[in-house]
Amino acid sequence: MTELNIAAPLAAALAAKGYESLTPVQEAVLAPELIGRDALVSAQTGSGKTVAFGLAMAPEVLGGTDILKPAEAPLALIIAPTRELAQQVARELEWLYAEAGAQIATCVGGMDYRTERRALSFGAHIVVGTPGRLRDHIERGSLDMSLLHVAVLDEADEMLDLGFAEDLEFILGSAPAERRTLMFSATVPKEIEKLAATFQRDAVRLQTQGEARQHGDIEYRAINITPRDREHAIFNVLRFYEAQTAIVFCKTRMNVNHLLARMGNRGFQVVALSGELSQSERMHALQALRDGRARVCIATDVAARGIDLPGLELVIHADLPSNSETLLHRSGRTGRAGKKGTSVLIVPPSEFRKATRLLQGAKVVAEWGKAPSAEEVQERDDARLMELPLLTDRPGEEAALAAQLVERYGADHMAAAFVRLWREGRSAPEVLHDAVMPTQAAPSAPRDRNAFGEAEWFLLSVGHEGRAEARWLLPKICDAVGITKAEIGAIRVQQTVTFVQVAKTVSGKIADRIELEPGLTMDRVEGEPQFGRPERSFDRGPRPERAERAPRREDRGDRPAYTPKPSRFVEDEGAAPAPRKPYTPREDGDRKPYAKREDGDRKPYAKREDGDRKPYAKREDAPRSPYAKRERDYPARPEGAESEKRSYKPREVAPMKRAPRDAAAEAPRKPWVKRDEAAEAPRKTYAPRGDGPEGGDRKPRWKADDRADKGGKPASKSAGFKSHGGGKDKPGRAAGTKSHKAEGKTFAAKPARAKPAPRPVDARDTSKRFTPPKK
Repeated sequence: MTELNIAAPLAAALAAKGYESLTPVQEAVLAPELIGRDALVSAQTGSGKTVAFGLAMAPEVLGGTDILKPAEAPLALIIAPTRELAQQVARELEWLYAEAGAQIATCVGGMDYRTERRALSFGAHIVVGTPGRLRDHIERGSLDMSLLHVAVLDEADEMLDLGFAEDLEFILGSAPAERRTLMFSATVPKEIEKLAATFQRDAVRLQTQGEARQHGDIEYRAINITPRDREHAIFNVLRFYEAQTAIVFCKTRMNVNHLLARMGNRGFQVVALSGELSQSERMHALQALRDGRARVCIATDVAARGIDLPGLELVIHADLPSNSETLLHRSGRTGRAGKKGTSVLIVPPSEFRKATRLLQGAKVVAEWGKAPSAEEVQERDDARLMELPLLTDRPGEEAALAAQLVERYGADHMAAAFVRLWREGRSAPEVLHDAVMPTQAAPSAPRDRNAFGEAEWFLLSVGHEGRAEARWLLPKICDAVGITKAEIGAIRVQQTVTFVQVAKTVSGKIADRIELEPGLTMDRVEGEPQFGRPERSFDRGPRPERAERAPRREDRGDRPAYTPKPSRFVEDEGAAPAPRKPYTPREDGDRKPYAKREDGDRKPYAKREDGDRKPYAKREDAPRSPYAKRERDYPARPEGAESEKRSYKPREVAPMKRAPRDAAAEAPRKPWVKRDEAAEAPRKTYAPRGDGPEGGDRKPRWKADDRADKGGKPASKSAGFKSHGGGKDKPGRAAGTKSHKAEGKTFAAKPARAKPAPRPVDARDTSKRFTPPKK
């Protein structure tokens, strides 16, 4: 590899990795005529494109030095379509540029934006990312493109399919115009050529030898199945090949989740990979495949680009891809780096033409056949058991225990137990139905209804009124009875029932009455039904003849027999058609000549004079409508006459009748007298209370003498009472009292007690009332 002019740090990394020689695409990018020029490289998947553009951009990244200095801004930018591919490229470049001390940063969606911005601020020589996240960093100013020397577009065709054309234009438009642009892709359609003409200058078209022969290390197989055996065929294919790592591609996330649940219940070590998973979940799934904790990966097309899984030997297309390019990228996950792989297409009869078109577009030849049967899977398992390395190895420390087991149970019994243990750890193979081979599925002439052979008829309890259709009834009958579509003949849907024709070779296995689902039954019919008669007329027996019937119209003598008028559209069979009247063109003389109306034929327009117009009459002069409001005629009041007013006379009201009272109520009441006259003692008159403590008739609340007699203490400021308005500003009022208008009044303090008696509350005492806060 020294004669290929590889930089010393990269050559040391390749030697440490075990590279003895380079692949064709890696040697092609190191050609002297490609140094410093733009290039469009196409090579098949698994040919080492990641290491190829790592070697191609070395002159711009290293700049002639072996050890890189801290970078102020990125020198190289690699754009990948998916997160997994971007992280895989970053891992490959890390060991390739490890000797040169290059700092590599990744910018992919689903990861922490702050961590990526911090890595870019520390100085990264190479940045690897997806288009959306790279554009986000550029717009926010965290990714500086001023010193960019080389830009690489990996899997450029996939980025166009995913709709990243606008993001690519923005990213490359932010880079310096004198940069170097490299584009790598497995296929180069016309869209890629247009993209290269837009972003590259005088690019070199590089096509490796392996592109002409697509995926020579991959064996393609197309398996024809019945629609209901799709999942069972996938299980048998996985069990038949027993690959170290396998990947199953589905079209939608829903199919991925459904197949994940089914395979998990069957005991397969399986993980899922789809767009609805977070980036951490996708990384854990790929790591489980690399570590061997999982052997099967169910994925959508998001994992079809650039994912390199060690030991991936089998690719199964559970749902056919949309185009030939996707088929190649899916299959390219296996057969990498010179290893062999198998790509299996699951093809139901309805998708036979699509599968053929995809294989022709991809220019690959597939071997058509049936899915592995349960017997074939079992034979393959037995062959692996016989070639198990554990059986050829010599016994070690377990020899003594093995001898004891053989002595106790016998060699035959131990061998049978070992076989059972071998089979218990694997999913049991599925029994599949016979499918029509692709050669028979090709379009052919319509089948003769009478060529179906001997058959029996069955009656279903649903018809047009129940919205029954043949395509809806056919799978229900096949699943419930256990027969195939080829063993069912005609399906005649009537108004309320449906007749189904079943081949006589399998009709004997069907009971006379079967319930396909609740409310839908299937009964055997004796004989062939007559569809021209009313429904269920086949089992009513012959129609009884009447003893006397009314004479027909043609038998009556009073009127001639009725003869229907023949239609002019439908002719009687065997009768000669009636001659038609020959067509004769109408002469011009028979037609009334067209005469153009002259101006003289039209009545001349005469302008109406004002005298001819009906004079306008005002509304009051015109007669009123009978519906108009009429005014009533009132007699005129004579002048000077005073209006006579009717005197008011109160209305006489009859006295209210009351119910008679009892005797006690009728007793005379005591007449009311004033209180002063009736009271024995005169009432004490009210006298207002004075200002002093003795004023008025009200007894004061406290007296100093009373407190002194009860052991009270003189009043002081420390007595714990709340003063109202007293203090420094208002002298003359004893502090600690609650009296009103009693200034200069002192009382003896009450002696301290353990629990003071409750003080009586005066209604006029405002100390306990609520005072609203001042605004």
